[in-house]
Amino acid sequence: MSNFLSERLNKVIKNLRGQGRLTEANIEDTLRDIRIALLEADVALPVAKTFLDDIKGKAVGKDVMESLKPGEVLIKLVHDELVLIMGDRNETLSLNSQPPVIILMAGLQGSGKTTTVAKLARWLKEHQKKSVLVASADIYRPAAIEQLETLAKSVDVEFFPSHASEDPVAIATAAVQAAKNKVIDVVILDTAGRLHIDEAMMTEIKRIHAAINPAETLFVVDSMTGQDAAHTAKAFNDALPLTGIILTKTDGDARGGAALSIRHITGKPIKFMGVGEKVDALEPFYPDRLASRILGMGDILTLVEEAERNLDKSNAEKLVRKIKKGKSFNLNDFRDQLKQIHNMGGIMGIMSKLPGINQLPSHVKDQLNDKKLVQIEAMINSMTPRERHFPDLIRNSQKRRIAGGSGTTIQAVNQLLKQFLQMQKMMKKMSKSGGMMKMMRAMQGKMPFGGEGMPPG
Repeated sequence: MSNFLSERLNKVIKNLRGQGRLTEANIEDTLRDIRIALLEADVALPVAKTFLDDIKGKAVGKDVMESLKPGEVLIKLVHDELVLIMGDRNETLSLNSQPPVIILMAGLQGSGKTTTVAKLARWLKEHQKKSVLVASADIYRPAAIEQLETLAKSVDVEFFPSHASEDPVAIATAAVQAAKNKVIDVVILDTAGRLHIDEAMMTEIKRIHAAINPAETLFVVDSMTGQDAAHTAKAFNDALPLTGIILTKTDGDARGGAALSIRHITGKPIKFMGVGEKVDALEPFYPDRLASRILGMGDILTLVEEAERNLDKSNAEKLVRKIKKGKSFNLNDFRDQLKQIHNMGGIMGIMSKLPGINQLPSHVKDQLNDKKLVQIEAMINSMTPRERHFPDLIRNSQKRRIAGGSGTTIQAVNQLLKQFLQMQKMMKKMSKSGGMMKMMRAMQGKMPFGGEGMPPG
């Protein structure tokens, strides 16, 4: 998310770090560059103006001007202001009321609302250990109810059946009653979207809100729409007592303007952001972490949390014990590691949270793509169990079969085998001399993700 804004602000930061001292003149130059970056990223003009006025007021102060490293102090001011404008801290859902806690979802058609209902249900089930019932009061969009039913099955939560001939208010109240009868913790109600804001839609959702009195009224908005996202959110906020916002499609090439504008324009917190199409691709929104990502400082906390949730610790421990005993690291082990990477959002999902990723040359970034991981996994899957255990025994006829089975080329199979055998030897050598960090440093450039290998550091 925010690649566009991140790239432009990083250019400004690079110039700042080269400044021996700051003067009012070069502060003005820096603020002008930041202003251009914000407006190009589709940040609303009033938000950009407030942002810059606040930084300027602090930047010309004695502490910055007389600092030994004024450029770094100004960078911290930019970071802190980004955090402040996006909401200062993560704001959680209000789940302490008498069950069932009711969550009403609102938004325009095409914003990803129905998918977000399923994502949120899964998040509540996995992270908050809540039982969840989902229901659809969208009687207008063809197959909307069936779509939610399918999604509910995929995340293993209760689905309340409804029909396009029913009144949306009646569906909502019946769903809440069903949750009470089944002693379910949370009800999430999907409502109808429209292609644009209209009075009929607002009247209907107000009626639903009045009938069920939800603890949370969340507005789901497509982050790709930039300033429009913020203004649409304001229109809904004027009509409904919103308690928070969920930004969707933040994994796309969003300019980043929505995240910076919405909180300031609506006064309502962003509580979650959708980071992909899969049902597990929903993250709580942490302004400080996103600000760090935008400024190229990485987001190690989120990466660690994802590792805690998604990595198979017993599998990892088993592999370490195996290597310590001097047994060979084989292609089955390597495939297991690829699956762990997929579980954490793929190689780019991981890399996007590491500091300095924006400074990597584009040709190196191109090597670090998940398509190559998929190809590698396909090649390994096309091998026999014996070939995975003893890849050095694979001959040309077998390579042709593996290439044909995986939809790749013999050259790709050769590259995988060559780089893997190098890595295998290195791991064997390092297991004797000891030290995982030594092993990782020695493996740099040997990982078969592409011709350039992993980036330095």
